[in-house]
Amino acid sequence: MRLFFICILSFFTLLMNAQTRWTFQPDGGIRWDVKKDIPHSDHIEMSGEKVSVVLRYGVKEDGSFSLERSMVWPMLRTIPNNTHASLMQRYAIDFPSLLTVNGRTLKNEKVKSLTLNGVLTVPSEFDTPAAISLTRTIFPSTVDPLLCERYLLRNNSGRPVTITIPELKTTYQTDPDKGVEGSYTIEIGIQHPGLYKLAAGQEVSFSACIQAYSKSQTVIAADVDQELKKREDFIARMWNDLVFESPDETINRMFAFAKIRASESIYRTSGGLMHGPGGESYYAAIWANDQAEYIGPFFPYLGYQTGNEASLNAYLHFARFMNPGFKPIPSSIIAEGKDIWDGAGDRGDAAMIAYGAARFALAKGDKAVAEKLWPLIEWCLEYCHRKLNGDGVVTSDSDELEGRFPAGKANLCTSTLYYDALLSAYYLGNDLNRPIQQLKTYLKQAKNLKTAINTFFAANIDGFETYRYYKENTVLRSWICMPLVVGIHERSKGTIDALFSPQLWTSNGLLTQAGSETFWDRSTLYALRGVFAAGETEKGINYLSYYSGQRLLGEHVPYAIEAWPEGSQRHLSAESGLFCRIITEGLLGIRPTGLRSCTLLPRLPKAWNSMNLKNVRAFGSAFDLMVNRETDKIRIKVVDSDKKVLQDKLVKEGQSLELKF
Repeated sequence: MRLFFICILSFFTLLMNAQTRWTFQPDGGIRWDVKKDIPHSDHIEMSGEKVSVVLRYGVKEDGSFSLERSMVWPMLRTIPNNTHASLMQRYAIDFPSLLTVNGRTLKNEKVKSLTLNGVLTVPSEFDTPAAISLTRTIFPSTVDPLLCERYLLRNNSGRPVTITIPELKTTYQTDPDKGVEGSYTIEIGIQHPGLYKLAAGQEVSFSACIQAYSKSQTVIAADVDQELKKREDFIARMWNDLVFESPDETINRMFAFAKIRASESIYRTSGGLMHGPGGESYYAAIWANDQAEYIGPFFPYLGYQTGNEASLNAYLHFARFMNPGFKPIPSSIIAEGKDIWDGAGDRGDAAMIAYGAARFALAKGDKAVAEKLWPLIEWCLEYCHRKLNGDGVVTSDSDELEGRFPAGKANLCTSTLYYDALLSAYYLGNDLNRPIQQLKTYLKQAKNLKTAINTFFAANIDGFETYRYYKENTVLRSWICMPLVVGIHERSKGTIDALFSPQLWTSNGLLTQAGSETFWDRSTLYALRGVFAAGETEKGINYLSYYSGQRLLGEHVPYAIEAWPEGSQRHLSAESGLFCRIITEGLLGIRPTGLRSCTLLPRLPKAWNSMNLKNVRAFGSAFDLMVNRETDKIRIKVVDSDKKVLQDKLVKEGQSLELKF
């Protein structure tokens, strides 16, 4: 009882300390109305197929805007051509400072607000030498290697003014000894220069672009208005497909934003489309955790063809490294597919790949795709089976944290991922008419592994009946959430109590290890999904709502982050995919059981009467999933895109439902 009250007190203390700088906007975005809450600065990553940018923006103490653009061109490779070899440059040029109004520069800027809705929009006012308003709109191109900035000026002075916009074309040549293709050209330019006489209330706009290209490429004459429309079309698609509706607008909106970041970070490389984490480090490359495990299984639900293509491409790249001697598949395939990274040894990568590829194939619902992936899934399962130790759990050199924290010779993550992959392979193999004896073997192996997990990893740590992360582990670790995620619930109560105890839970989610200061969002996101899967809906929804508010409306917005202190809370892309999976696999409880089937186990919070997931694209179908409370039962209704009712059933709370398409 004492522990219960400590946990409750800890949670409400976090709620009281929660900061919300940003507010919701009717168009789906969020806005910060600048008042006396300055100075304040933040950073956000935005991406397109050939460029990414981290905008380091802020409002200074005097009310003026600050901006530094950290540009990344993933396909302009540098030397050595390794994981981090994308061309990167930072620029802080202030285009408005180059203007003149009645022969004088703009002064005394006061930023009115900042809006994020897939683009960054910043309206400001200047009172010297005349009352002029300026609105900045900043975003990356969806398909070209350029950053676009649009500036709209309005004369608010009540009298005519003359505005001069200069011609500007600045080029930089990079060091030819540091480029795979020699020297690269970076060009910064202003579009629509000239002298403009504005009557009171009139407006004029100009644009600026930053782009880069190799000797074999040419400069792009960008149409910034068209580029903005393409970006807005992409955002509209993200917000109109796979729509989550619930009484908690913070969770709804966080889900909408997460789809943007999860989907925009896909690069058109010489090795095909590659989803990349980003963060000014990880581009034109794939990882067994970020791409195969985290994000790949999500894209079929969204129905984003570019994402599905990138995921399939990732799995097929990993498949290149299958071998008869069962040597480890590399952790990462880098440099547009031309090289590998395996610096942390075997991280349990085969388990990650098998888990992700099987779930992706099932949810995609395409038999031809599944046939392509089956050999990879088979190989990875056999690799894991050969790595079982005498206690029946999977051994590896490290885990996805790559030695940052100890993982022993056999860690909990790897074994739980392998367990889930065995179940998915059984479901997938049935639809692919694989030998029944092979599939029975997978089920038997899963059963034995579950027993081994609950025996080998079971431990009392800090008074909680939970799991140790590895044999020698004596302190609480955030990854004890993994059994919850894959349906191993024998030690759920102690594990959930431990996760939300003061030893692990903080204002920024879970600590990686009790007693440390380090947090990685990925384990928090897995834990929240696992809590719903285990049926602890009320506890889960409180913490999910709190977390969503912190990440979407707090001091560093609007996406899930990688880690702290490492990486300064970068907006790595796959973490946003993990947030989305809290909704699809956690709250809605979707578990693929075939190319055309799944089970549903919705977890409807007591304070909610309904929740919907609309425009779902999975299992070869398109459908809406609606969950409504009716007295003490739950009605689950599924309607396809032609409004045909596929399922309409009243079930007890906590009862699963089989759905076939």
